[in-house]
Amino acid sequence: MKIDRLIGILSVLLQEEKTTAPLLAERFEVSRRTISRDIDDLCRAGIPIQTVQGYEGGIRIMDGYRMDRTILTSRDMQMILAGLRGLDSVSGSRNYEQLMEKLQTGSSRFLSGRDSLLIDLSSWYKDSLAPKIEEIQNAIENRHLLGFRYYAPSGDSGRIIEPYYIVFKWSSWYVWGWCTDRKDFRMFKLNRMDNVRETDTEFIMRQVPMPDLSNEKIFPGKIKVKAVFEPDMKWRLVEEFGPDCFTEQDDGRLLFTADYTDLDSLVTWILTFGEKVQLLEPEEARNRIAGTAQKLTKIYGKDE
Repeated sequence: MKIDRLIGILSVLLQEEKTTAPLLAERFEVSRRTISRDIDDLCRAGIPIQTVQGYEGGIRIMDGYRMDRTILTSRDMQMILAGLRGLDSVSGSRNYEQLMEKLQTGSSRFLSGRDSLLIDLSSWYKDSLAPKIEEIQNAIENRHLLGFRYYAPSGDSGRIIEPYYIVFKWSSWYVWGWCTDRKDFRMFKLNRMDNVRETDTEFIMRQVPMPDLSNEKIFPGKIKVKAVFEPDMKWRLVEEFGPDCFTEQDDGRLLFTADYTDLDSLVTWILTFGEKVQLLEPEEARNRIAGTAQKLTKIYGKDE
């Protein structure tokens, strides 16, 4: 819709010092002529937009212009505040709380008396998580290297990275940065990091690619899994893989098929179901589970 595009163009102009008609046309997938008409419409609406021709020209909003927040609806304000409260739940400072106070000041007519969207990103690890996030944020802002101890399945090691993004994905927090040891961009899980510290060493910012957060990239499904679950495990399969991951058989049991990332994780996951599952494939995982069962029998079996 045109109104959505106009608001989008205005948002770009408020965030960026200058842009161009070709860039706006590409971004909103319209012609340059349409962008020119949109700019004229914004000018007629009272937005002080300047257009400068030439090599260093472009489209910009006049310095000192402030957008009236009445452009935001009540739902917009509620969503913004809900997001800020979510970030505040893992903040080690009062920055987000103070920002919420600024937004709420003089905005009572936009806000209903009750919040309908509540977000808490802190999980069970807030006491240890908030200081890590604050330390990483400071390192990102100051362009300082970040040091920490990292605990991975392959073992623990000291790491130094150039931090660029803090990421919340798959119900966990991560930091995305350039690892000086591996000479590549890596994702590190905050709950596996210890002794997180901002160093005094500055780094020059690289051309940073956005992290690929797709499940296929982070969790490549290279192991084909087939298993049969008891009916009372349906809730776990739906919760963890969705309602389309199994087919119900004539006897009521659930035939589960999926792609899994690695064998160790698969074996650990299957064992959490105890006697409620029979793994059919892959064979290597079946053999590992059988070996684990024999060891458990020796540990917990009755003495003769």
